[in-house]
Amino acid sequence: MSQPRPTTSQSPMRAALAALVGTSIEWYDFYAFATAAAIVFDDVFFPADMPPLVRTLSAFGTFAVGFLLRPLGGIVFGHIGDRVGRKKTLVITLMMMGVASFAIGLLPTYAQVGVLAPILLIVLRLIQGVAIGGEWGGAVLVAVENAPRGRATFFGSFAQLGSSVGALLSTGAFSLMNLWGSEAFESWGWRVPFLASAVLVVIGLVIRLKLEEAPVMDEIRAQRTERDRLPVVEVFQSSWRTVLTGVFALATATGGYYVVTSFLLAYGTGELKLSESMLLNGLTLAAFLELVVTPGLSWLGDRVGAHRVVVAGLAGVILLSVPQFLAMETGSVVLIYAAMLGMRLVMSALYGPIAAILAEGFAPRVRYTGISLSYQVCNMIFGGFAPLAAVSLSAAAGGHYWPAAALLMAISAIGIGCTLRLRRLAAPHPTAPATERITDSAVTSA
Repeated sequence: MSQPRPTTSQSPMRAALAALVGTSIEWYDFYAFATAAAIVFDDVFFPADMPPLVRTLSAFGTFAVGFLLRPLGGIVFGHIGDRVGRKKTLVITLMMMGVASFAIGLLPTYAQVGVLAPILLIVLRLIQGVAIGGEWGGAVLVAVENAPRGRATFFGSFAQLGSSVGALLSTGAFSLMNLWGSEAFESWGWRVPFLASAVLVVIGLVIRLKLEEAPVMDEIRAQRTERDRLPVVEVFQSSWRTVLTGVFALATATGGYYVVTSFLLAYGTGELKLSESMLLNGLTLAAFLELVVTPGLSWLGDRVGAHRVVVAGLAGVILLSVPQFLAMETGSVVLIYAAMLGMRLVMSALYGPIAAILAEGFAPRVRYTGISLSYQVCNMIFGGFAPLAAVSLSAAAGGHYWPAAALLMAISAIGIGCTLRLRRLAAPHPTAPATERITDSAVTSA
């Protein structure tokens, strides 16, 4: 029988809320860029005489480059997090993301400085990529490692909720600025969500500076020797199968997410000529639904098995991939919103619990590096290029939606197999209790 985990004066809920606030701000900045890339960056940062498709691809290209450096961010900040501590790492990543996002709101346009405008945009996007590369793993571990035994899936979902809150805030901010009209929006309105991130960052820093390290960090320091290998070296030598499996298990939660948000927005406003405001409002409602249901689905994961909830969610994505586009083609606001809400519901089932499943596959001394590598390599491959691939394949198919739907179904089917494989790879490590199976519950053996 495993011993209870050591505790500190820091309550599990306080740690979970701190993870939530920080990731919400990080993802707000990230989704603000994704939304702007879909609806305004093509006009602001690229020449007007460029063919529309090329401008759209170029805008999504600036979005994609941020994913290239995310694995680097995962390695660098994973090393710091595993060797120094989770708290200091999360403070650094939050500051980097905030400064880059605020600077994007101040950038000159292509009409003002020519090709320098997209170059500056790309540089700031790369900084964002490095920052978010180190953010997710640390936020997940702050919540999971402070969670009571058998409740890691539920508490780990709070870090995941930052994505929902960030999406809700960013799409809501863009919807609000859209009310000023298209001319004002393209002139200055799109800048406001980026500039407003400065206020959010200050709030996030105040909260994160008050965090305490989880007791597991004391155990890691006590067990460390001069002969220990670098965390990234140990991960590749002993846990490369877990990293690779995690990459594909996370594909729908990352790449699929951008297909049903960024690509859906570009497809709806471009090919179908649907109202930009209507789609933004729909995405805002979907983000709110995800925020509400994710904790409940993660709680269910602690009761029936996190892997079962994730597999059910991936199956739901496969079933709804085509219907969501068919609903958009009807032009019916009711059907479009119903499809958006349905898709976000099933994606919530996989997004919340997957963090705890992945975290338990790595020993604590390399856990930050391990989960960050899986998540960020997945984002580099699937997250950054999924919407770009969807746009390109859709254009090659004459503007039809079916290539994007097929892509979504394929990565979800692969995700089912890899999620089940992750569960088998996540055997308890021999150095318990610090490395005990963190998703243990009364039904773990089921």
